[in-house]
Amino acid sequence: MENADRVRANTSEEINRRLDRELEARVQSYEQRSPAKITQRIEELDREWDMERLLETNASAIAFTGLLLGVTQSRKWLIVPGIVLPFLFQHAVQGWCPPVPLFRRLGVRTREEIDREKYALKVLRGDFDKLESLPGAEKALAAVNA
Repeated sequence: MENADRVRANTSEEINRRLDRELEARVQSYEQRSPAKITQRIEELDREWDMERLLETNASAIAFTGLLLGVTQSRKWLIVPGIVLPFLFQHAVQGWCPPVPLFRRLGVRTREEIDREKYALKVLRGDFDKLESLPGAEKALAAVNA
């Protein structure tokens, strides 16, 4: 996942470590929970918005609003999409744009980070036959980090 790697590469190590520790703590908290509770958490993860989705939604909403106001109110509003769209382009090319550090501090994760938690939980739940011999949250995390 090239975009996810670029977002992590453009995020401070402190924030990446915090997000990783939070992921590990969540997985470990599910170690003794029932398969039904693990399934519930996996379903929550499937609905969690990742960095790409959040940026795309916010940028398009702000740009559309600026365009609408530019057409109906004053042409000065057209500067809004003129600022937002290059930021979105910058993110597509570099994996970074001004909102990324703020969203990362707020805990917004990449799809790869969300999937790491999801697959660690699937290992805990026993979904993977050949990994069944690796019990515990630490082994599950090791399996998805490999």
